[in-house]
Amino acid sequence: MIVTTTSNPSPRIKRQADRLAGELAAAVKPRGKLTVRKLLSLSEDNRLLVVTEEEVRFYDGQPEAPLYFHPSMAFVRVKRLRKGESDPLIALTGCERGDRVLDCTAGFASDSLVFSYAVGAEGEVIAIESEPVLCALVREGLQGYQTGLNDVDEALRRIEMRCANHLDYLTGLPDNSADIVYFDPMFRQPIHESSAMEPLRGVANMGELTESAVAEARRVARKCVVMKEHQASGEFARLGFERKHVNSSKIAYGVIKL
Repeated sequence: MIVTTTSNPSPRIKRQADRLAGELAAAVKPRGKLTVRKLLSLSEDNRLLVVTEEEVRFYDGQPEAPLYFHPSMAFVRVKRLRKGESDPLIALTGCERGDRVLDCTAGFASDSLVFSYAVGAEGEVIAIESEPVLCALVREGLQGYQTGLNDVDEALRRIEMRCANHLDYLTGLPDNSADIVYFDPMFRQPIHESSAMEPLRGVANMGELTESAVAEARRVARKCVVMKEHQASGEFARLGFERKHVNSSKIAYGVIKL
């Protein structure tokens, strides 16, 4: 993989690019006048990370389709919480200020943001992502993205990204050391209308959630273990979750109350 910047990067952007290249064992390539397409052709594995003043963009062989951090619908959900409205995930989990939440399959950390706003500065949200490029991309986004709302930006900054396999991470935790453990694995049956998720599928961990991971989550959680899946999924029954439908949505949450 190659890491580069914009054509005239600031010293901060250069430092960020160097740091990411070291973290991801990638080569740094000065941008000069090279196009994204040309840089992709120079990369042995056809992957490129571009650091700009506003964001970090990841290209996986397709110059027209970069992957970059954005809160998407999570921002809409948080704005509803700001107005005193409810959120299905927060209501189902009984999440409240001061809680400690583990998001075991972070992805874009969208649900992590909703949890982070709900638990407030007194709480803690740890977002676990096993794929190093995705983890780095989202972590940088959480630290730099500007929503225009200070309290939402603070919720973004409070999320702590960890690059780890969630089963390994859970196994190393003491009993009852978190309030809520949350899983949002990539759906076995994709919801094709969710076009925002398609670029993520190319870089995310597509492995199924295991019974061992759920057992460890039950040991670690004090309040509940929750899984998000397609509403018709057989994963709820397989893994011992009670399925909860969310209005007319095509998704559902599975809950194990403790």
